[in-house]
Amino acid sequence: MFMAATAACAPMAGPARPAGPASPASTAQRPNVLLILVDDLKPTLRTYGDPVAISPNLDRLASRGMQFDMAYANQAVCAPSRINLMTASRSTSSGVYDFGVNFRDYLPGAVTLPQHFMAAGYHAESMGKVYHIGHGTNGDPASWSVPHHKDKVIEYLDPASTGGVPTREEALFYEVPVKGDDAFAYARTLARGSAWEKPDVPDEAYADGRTAARAIERLRALRGKEQPFFLAVGFARPHLPFSVPKRYWDMYDPAKLPMPKFEDHPAGAPAYAGKQGGEIVAYKQIPTDVPGKRFPAELKRSLIHGYYAGVTYVDAQIGKVLDELDRSGLAKNTIVVLWGDHGYHLGDHGIWTKHTNFEQATHIPLIFAGPGIRGGNATGQLAETVDIYPTLAALAGLPLPKGPQPIDGESLVPVLRDSDARVSDYAYHAYPRPNRLGQAIRTSRYRLVRWTHERTGEKAFELYDLLQDPLETRNIAAVQPLVRDRLDKMLDQQPAPKPTRRRAD
Repeated sequence: MFMAATAACAPMAGPARPAGPASPASTAQRPNVLLILVDDLKPTLRTYGDPVAISPNLDRLASRGMQFDMAYANQAVCAPSRINLMTASRSTSSGVYDFGVNFRDYLPGAVTLPQHFMAAGYHAESMGKVYHIGHGTNGDPASWSVPHHKDKVIEYLDPASTGGVPTREEALFYEVPVKGDDAFAYARTLARGSAWEKPDVPDEAYADGRTAARAIERLRALRGKEQPFFLAVGFARPHLPFSVPKRYWDMYDPAKLPMPKFEDHPAGAPAYAGKQGGEIVAYKQIPTDVPGKRFPAELKRSLIHGYYAGVTYVDAQIGKVLDELDRSGLAKNTIVVLWGDHGYHLGDHGIWTKHTNFEQATHIPLIFAGPGIRGGNATGQLAETVDIYPTLAALAGLPLPKGPQPIDGESLVPVLRDSDARVSDYAYHAYPRPNRLGQAIRTSRYRLVRWTHERTGEKAFELYDLLQDPLETRNIAAVQPLVRDRLDKMLDQQPAPKPTRRRAD
């Protein structure tokens, strides 16, 4: 609906400078912040033009605020993407590209987004999935005024989903006790759990329902206090497994779900640009002997069905929180941000989940609503996850962040006040492969990915025309050298990337 209208509206130019902060205000006058994080949510929403999605609550939020039709994750994987959000540092600036690391080993003195608000007198707390906790990665207690309220990401209610024994993903997310010091080694000894389940249970039987209830409880407790709050509420679905109450599955006719239109590797693209296997094979319905082959049609349909059911379930939970915001009167002085941590492959290019530089893995929903934000608008302004930190600071009348970590984001406040305003003409993202780093520039029309071998310096390129080839079926880097070279120079203007430290396969 909006994407086609905005795709070609931004001309190419040089990098823009961040906008200045909003007018300062006393602590008592400053707006509250409600930051809503959703795991694995791409723009599979009616407000983003998906005709199948049932997402009335996020559509309602968009109608009250500013929807960014061209927002992008800085890296399409959970843990680094959330660190991008919290530090305003891209992965290529911090060196955090993967799980299993403590970001403070890389950015020891970092002032995170909630810490910046705490320093200005805010109370900051979090619940659900905010930082990625699992796979050897932990949260950050220094970011919060009170301890983080954790809930599950991997959750089963039907004994048939697990066979009554711990599963691989439960161990990796610390949902079951881990035997030994190495969660990865222990997980490899365990069975695979189900990729989906659909019991007839109330919403609060699963973590996201409980997280919504917790958020409502905390909004009621924080209402009326002189100290403004920064509340981060993280939801797990539509992350696998698609454990969602039956009624949300029943809202969709499986025969009418969109199936992948292009399931091959892009012509002319290097093999390492794609992905086979990975996270998806941790679930028992997934065949492990089909690398490079397509899943059976019914398996694809079930996975897509589960994803859409997860979107509608999480939309309902967010709706409860938004209803409380309205009912309490807090909406008048609360900035709300909806952010998906990265996109998601649902069989396109023969890929499932994330972990690539393609459009489906990097394109995210991003919505701002609240005081100082023009409502009911969509914008074609290209945005990155790292832009959220300086934007929220400016909206709250706080100084723009100065680090000490690298601050890669720009304030989007001019766009929030005028959807036609522009502060940048590109978005940047990156993804590593063994021995290689793929850095990408996304403009209103093109995506260039430059793959650099970290030992030899050898370079390879992907270039896609997203207007002429939205499914990214053909790499045109060799036949469009002028465009390739122009975007390559834009990559040269970015800070030099930190090494990935990834092991070769």
